Amino acid sequence: MQKLHQIDRTSANCTHTVTKERLMEVEILLDSLHYRLLNLQRDVRNLDEENDDGIYSVISLRIIEIELSEIGDLLLRLNSTSRSHRALTDDLAPQVQVLRSHMEKLAEFDRMQVFKKQQENKRLQTDITYCETQLMMSPAPYTTLAPGNCPFGRLLNVTGPHSKMETEYGTSYPYGSWGMDPKPAPGKEGWYWLVVLTSSNVYANYIRTYSSHSALIVSKNAGDVTITASNPTTNSLIGPGSVMYDNALYYNCYNYPKVCRFDMTTKSIHSVELPGAGYNNKFPYCHLTSCYTYTDIDLSTDESGLWVVYASEANFGNVVLSRLNASITLNILQTWNTSLFKKAISNTFMACGVLYATRYVDKDIEEIFYALDTTTGMERGNLSIRFRKVSGIVQYLNYNPRDHLLYVYNDAYILTYQSVFG
Repeated sequence: MQKLHQIDRTSANCTHTVTKERLMEVEILLDSLHYRLLNLQRDVRNLDEENDDGIYSVISLRIIEIELSEIGDLLLRLNSTSRSHRALTDDLAPQVQVLRSHMEKLAEFDRMQVFKKQQENKRLQTDITYCETQLMMSPAPYTTLAPGNCPFGRLLNVTGPHSKMETEYGTSYPYGSWGMDPKPAPGKEGWYWLVVLTSSNVYANYIRTYSSHSALIVSKNAGDVTITASNPTTNSLIGPGSVMYDNALYYNCYNYPKVCRFDMTTKSIHSVELPGAGYNNKFPYCHLTSCYTYTDIDLSTDESGLWVVYASEANFGNVVLSRLNASITLNILQTWNTSLFKKAISNTFMACGVLYATRYVDKDIEEIFYALDTTTGMERGNLSIRFRKVSGIVQYLNYNPRDHLLYVYNDAYILTYQSVFG
């Protein structure tokens, strides 16, 4: 028993030492260094193109000098972090060896299959602990917080993608949506859902479900849930802006400026009209000279519940944000008019009562550049949080408050990104 207690204390010390935040620190620094190097490359290119008798060259050289200084600081921090991680490894290695030695000695006392039974019980306990962890991913997974009540701080970065795969449909259908229910039905805490716009890349009439991440990887779906018998027709789904919340799918109703609610259990459909909302490609998301078809009405989830993003002529084509009552009544609780022109952005998502908007930088990079705090009403347009894509267009982007991941549908690829708060 004394040896077991010693092993338990040593193991707990190792677990306390190796934290997710320490491992994530290096990735954040590497991302920052990557973008600083891109800026340096751009500034050097600008200096090379200048031909103005030296009037601006001094300024450009000063800018490059500043960039080099900041890159040097990042490298020093990376070196310090690397030394810290090496020290961590050197410290943990002998402790792990001690654990192994103790366990080997304990195994020698195995009599009457007791040790094997203990191993079996330990495996079962590990399974139970994993299930409990899944249920408790969020501090309060079934509690809706007031807008702006964010215990994590402001959004600092987005890292990833941490998972990437094609859907079982292959690359045939570039438009769709997917994710996990932030407020799942009992027994479906680990389920995933997928909606692919299989009709003209515009319409859908069923939801495909998966009972686990492994099932999603091997395309072993748990069944299709039919929304409408034909496609498209009244109450079928249009556009890639749907979300699952509290065992119901919320989406833009076919050919109307409405949000539909499809109950996954009762199969009933209710809707609410968005007054003056543009629809059917009137105010879609866009980049440069191209627009993302039928992205006029976009649903989002966060710690506060359910939201919808759209635009209206009354607000001069600028983004309108409304918070919805996620129930059968499906009424609008509150609305914010922004100064952000909807056709100038590529997507949006909500996190902790803050609306974030993205824009297309190039085929590899997307940038979160705008935020609206619904608590204060303050708008910002200078965030500059960039993340990598696997293809050009991000058709769908949504934040899940249970695991703090961004779920992305990117030209037939489904991806997840880690949101970093602080």
